[in-house]
Amino acid sequence: MRDHHTDLRIIRTKESIREALVELIDEKGFEAITVKDITTRAKINRGTFYSHYQDKFDLMTKCEEEIMLEMSRIAKQNFPGVISALGTNSPTLAPLPLVVTIFEYLNENSGFMKAVLGPKGDISFQTRLKNFMWKTLYGNDVNAIIKEENILVPGQYLVSYIASAHIGVIQQWLNSGMKEAPQEMARILSIITVNGPFFAAGLKK
Repeated sequence: MRDHHTDLRIIRTKESIREALVELIDEKGFEAITVKDITTRAKINRGTFYSHYQDKFDLMTKCEEEIMLEMSRIAKQNFPGVISALGTNSPTLAPLPLVVTIFEYLNENSGFMKAVLGPKGDISFQTRLKNFMWKTLYGNDVNAIIKEENILVPGQYLVSYIASAHIGVIQQWLNSGMKEAPQEMARILSIITVNGPFFAAGLKK
């Protein structure tokens, strides 16, 4: 039976491994990193690393899965609010609570998100993120927000458009130094998503 101190030590070890990963991606890119680089930076021995992860790819996958699981939990909790906000006919200019919560979460994990979504990060993460958004928004889930019987264009194109646009906005925010607060970013993205890019550009009243 593990005690509380052991659990805390494991959490702290994993955090220092993740911090080392983020710093090293920033410095030399994921491709070039070795397990030795990570253990040296995190000030742990190789045995400790291998008791948690098989290799650097396993570490990266587990960190990414944690992020997506948490985002999925946030999304499912907030879906009812999105559906009721979209029920009004007038243009929505207030940020959707779901988008605010997502940006607050991204803000808390900005180091990792910036590293992994940046040019030296993990190219495959974007694909996995899009697949995750496909499942969350559309998929076969009864709770999916987009229902097949309601859509006007093929689902895979619609979700691909939404996912790419959202990831692009998030990357832009992370890469330009996160000058806007999560609340403001949520407002910007909510206006574009709910009312469309032409409305946001002032071309459509």
